[in-house]
Amino acid sequence: MIFIGIDSGTQSTKAIAIDLDSGRIVAEAQQGYGLLTGLPPGHLEQDPAEWIGAVEHTVGACLAQLGERRKELAGIGVSGQQHGLVVLDKEDLVVRPAKLWCDTSTAAQCARFAEAFGGQEGLIALAGNTILPGYTIPKLLWLKEHEPENFARTTSILLPHDYINFWLTGVKRMEYGDASGTGVLNLRTREWCGELLDFVDPRVREMLPPLGSSREVHGTLRPDLAAQWGVSSEVIVSAGGGDNMMGAIGTGNIKPGVITASFGTSGTLYGVADGPVVDPKGEVAAFCDSTDQWMPLVCTMNVTVVTEQIRELFGFSIPDLEKAVTGAPAGANGIAFLPYLNGERTPNLPNGCGVLHGLRADNLTAANLARAAMEGATLGLAYGLNRFRELGMSPSEIRLTGGGSKSGVWRQLAADAFDASVVSLVTAEGAGLGAAIQAAFAHGGGRTCYDDLCARLVALDENTRCEPDAGNVKLYAEQLDRHKMLTSILF
Repeated sequence: MIFIGIDSGTQSTKAIAIDLDSGRIVAEAQQGYGLLTGLPPGHLEQDPAEWIGAVEHTVGACLAQLGERRKELAGIGVSGQQHGLVVLDKEDLVVRPAKLWCDTSTAAQCARFAEAFGGQEGLIALAGNTILPGYTIPKLLWLKEHEPENFARTTSILLPHDYINFWLTGVKRMEYGDASGTGVLNLRTREWCGELLDFVDPRVREMLPPLGSSREVHGTLRPDLAAQWGVSSEVIVSAGGGDNMMGAIGTGNIKPGVITASFGTSGTLYGVADGPVVDPKGEVAAFCDSTDQWMPLVCTMNVTVVTEQIRELFGFSIPDLEKAVTGAPAGANGIAFLPYLNGERTPNLPNGCGVLHGLRADNLTAANLARAAMEGATLGLAYGLNRFRELGMSPSEIRLTGGGSKSGVWRQLAADAFDASVVSLVTAEGAGLGAAIQAAFAHGGGRTCYDDLCARLVALDENTRCEPDAGNVKLYAEQLDRHKMLTSILF
């Protein structure tokens, strides 16, 4: 049997096809797209039609590569960028472009939630999480306040992966994992928090689709799509989940003890727990995962976006960037880069900006700036890992995924900054692989388990394993203290 995993991200959609018997990726495809242009600072949006077009293209390309083997397709799973707000009217047409996870225009709405519910502490006591600009529910309040006519037209709310599932099956539904990133799921009960919904508008209760287990089948492929693609009408679509939830499955992070670090446009650090992990400081998000467990998570908004800016600034190729970073010493000869180019979520600085500190005539070089950018992006996640440890999570190893995990110098830097053994996967497409594994699990209907599927399909690349260098561990601990001090002074 063959299962397709779709990873619908901020910059592109990727699809991979997995042969369950051999465990090999037998087809893959990718299509890129961009953000809407001309919006005010802090507003980051996409047209959901871009996602659907990319899904059609990438799935079609995978099936073309499979040829006659397309008849073996048994299931599809979807991973999607978290938190995005997709609003539909009574005819299920998209009302307006989706506001994305990285949209920070909702800081005022977050402040109103905090004021109404006793601040961060009150929100955490009520539902397990504070409400941050990246989350979905302040976007809906923003819509009501800034575009009342669009709010009045809205009858359904979906997240990006839910919208793709709806397009694939005609079924509207949310699973616990991605739903926990809306800001209105009570993490302790896995039910919607009525007080938070009503604060926006009593109609919101009717806008939300049914909520249920991440282990259940979402639906079957629409008959017209099955005919168009030349596959069985019995192809199932699994519940799917957010990119981090699918990344956990795709990196074998299904039991306590393993931590996954995703080095993509944004950065995430997450583990799995058998009960809610609620951070009284609100720095660790208390999410659910997409296997019906829980997922403490830290998110930073600036990882490869920072290194890509450096590449563009100096006209570097990726090998050029690697060479530059390798050529500069740990600590970048005294330069610290606070990488808050898109604002930041951890720490919560929606209006933050990037800062270079420690520049001198003798250290202002492209290599030092490149090194400082990579270090700054990594230290934000190191801060989150330290918070995990304070909450009682003791990782046995860190598994890296995302584009940044392909860099040897970045892997060693991560080992030093995290003070832990790090290793990448044979495939960097953790979210897509996780989506395919979830589809295989759902198709099995309880006849198989995640332990067996991950043991067969998730492979560590031991050639990438890096152990921490004691001297650099000490240096980066000092650098992290410096970053925290500068952040407290400047913001």
